[in-house]
Amino acid sequence: MPAVLLLKENRACVLTKLNVDSGTASVIWPELPDSEQVISLDELDTLYSGYVIYARPEFQFDERTSEISRNRSGHWFWSVIAENRGLYRDILIAAVLINLFALAMPLFVMNVYDRVVPNHATESLWVLAIGVLVVLCADLVLRVMRSWFVDLAASRADVRISSHIMEHLLNLGLKHRPASVGSFANNVQSFESVRAFMGSMTVIALVDLPFVLLFALIITLISWPLVLPILIGGLILLFYALSVQHQLHSLSERSMQAGAMRNGILVESLNNLETVKSFSSESRIQLIWEKTSIFLARTAAQTRLLASSISSGAAWVQHTVGVIVIIGGVYQIIEGNLSQGGLIAAYMLSSRAMAPISQAAGLLGQYHSASTAMASLNEIMALPGEHRKDTSDADLPPLRGAFEFRNVSFTYPGSEQQSLLDVSFSISPGEKVAILGRNGSGKSTIEKLMLGLFTPDTGTLSVDGLDIRQYAPSELRRQIGYVPQDIALFYGSLKDNISLSRHNISDQQILEAARVAALGELVGQHPHGLGLQVGEGGKQLSGGQRQAVAIARALVSNPPVLVLDEPTGALDSNSEATIKANLEKASRDKTLVLVTHKTTLLDLVDRIIVIDQGTVVADGEKGGVLAALKAGKIGSRKK
Repeated sequence: MPAVLLLKENRACVLTKLNVDSGTASVIWPELPDSEQVISLDELDTLYSGYVIYARPEFQFDERTSEISRNRSGHWFWSVIAENRGLYRDILIAAVLINLFALAMPLFVMNVYDRVVPNHATESLWVLAIGVLVVLCADLVLRVMRSWFVDLAASRADVRISSHIMEHLLNLGLKHRPASVGSFANNVQSFESVRAFMGSMTVIALVDLPFVLLFALIITLISWPLVLPILIGGLILLFYALSVQHQLHSLSERSMQAGAMRNGILVESLNNLETVKSFSSESRIQLIWEKTSIFLARTAAQTRLLASSISSGAAWVQHTVGVIVIIGGVYQIIEGNLSQGGLIAAYMLSSRAMAPISQAAGLLGQYHSASTAMASLNEIMALPGEHRKDTSDADLPPLRGAFEFRNVSFTYPGSEQQSLLDVSFSISPGEKVAILGRNGSGKSTIEKLMLGLFTPDTGTLSVDGLDIRQYAPSELRRQIGYVPQDIALFYGSLKDNISLSRHNISDQQILEAARVAALGELVGQHPHGLGLQVGEGGKQLSGGQRQAVAIARALVSNPPVLVLDEPTGALDSNSEATIKANLEKASRDKTLVLVTHKTTLLDLVDRIIVIDQGTVVADGEKGGVLAALKAGKIGSRKK
């Protein structure tokens, strides 16, 4: 106990105590979560649907345990494959039976030629034929079932792994944001190569490969010299396949790099198509695209040629081995060491033995493409995410809006210049603060640190007296209304872009946020209202409307903290005046951090912090700081 009892009519209750002797049970109803009720077992039995949910806390290993013990979850890919081991066990059993049934036809032909025909034993012929037909029917059923099990295992793994990859990508911190989104997306999409390689042909070929020894053993029992062509042909085929692996590996790596580059060019060009056309740079991008496409086509042709040489060589070796087996068998018949039926059986078994070897050789031609893709995905999946298991499990109270920077320094990944240097200041709950400074001085960096998008390199950043790293990133950001400098909208409706799929937001809240952001006229006059489609990236809206949507998005959940970066930079004077008046009311009991170059918005704040070259050069009451700025008393590295 406790356990969740699923009741009839889609109801449920929590069972906390069961007293069989008295025939009673203690339950908690969802309608009365704070009180227990004692009811009879007979009454509970009339409500009970027969299903119960038990929940038990998972044991957590601490830092004293070994790394092996704490990483039992396994590899992101292979652990999911291992979850379907029951299906792969059935596939293996089906493969064993299918390969055993494969012996039926050669043995049937051998007995017909050697025993039935010479003796005119038609009764034996019908008995053997019926037995072979039964085996063939069973073989058909097993093959269909095997294909179904392989596809089922592949589809299950595909869903789980794809979901896991996407979850990990969304969990990546901005510190590990890729330099090129298109190239990064291409590397993620390379999972298709891994999935194709791990598909049905691979599994079946690998499962069938050990049975080559069984077929070789049967041929040896029929006539041992006839097994030699199979062994020699298999070794020649595998030797050639292995000899071209180094070149295939090199081609796969270069092909993947070129593909990532081309995909990066495609995404970048489409995202900036207006700029490309405005500055007539189509020819430059077209030239880069064509050069990359030529290289990819040449590399792909070389890869296909090598892979095709393996598969074609496998077919040639298989037919050649068959011819040699027949030639050798004829000489064995002449010497009296082999019957005609034995020759036909040996020939059929030789083809059956060479088939898995040919498939395995063909897979070696595809291996490096999947291997390169897997290596790239392993690098991506090894990147640390934002949500860590070592964060506090405490149920932290709602934000009050107190922030404190203590000797904070920060440098963006890949940059050699510090964005913030020994920054110290504090913001009290409900305080209205403006952060001013030149472009590139570090204003937006401070906002990103407050949102937990990055963590300081040195120094500490506290929120309500707690280190910001104690907060789950999603929980912290849920309580901060943020308007970024670069507005990003998503394909969908106006409602979707304001609420961003937060299910606890009502339509009334969305309409109120739209009114505060001066979107009331757009919503009211458009026939679709909140259902207005904004287009991909919000391209159906003007720049000012996109910024208004961002303001509505920041206000819709009524957060205790507002962080606004140039919130009216793209708005006209009338809209700016309306939003300014509305923001003044909406932020009355909230902490407000405002980054702006517009002096008209400074009426919203009481205090100004001036940042220059990543350092606080002024911090104080609004009037005094503005007077000092006008007098030129605040300059670079001056306090």
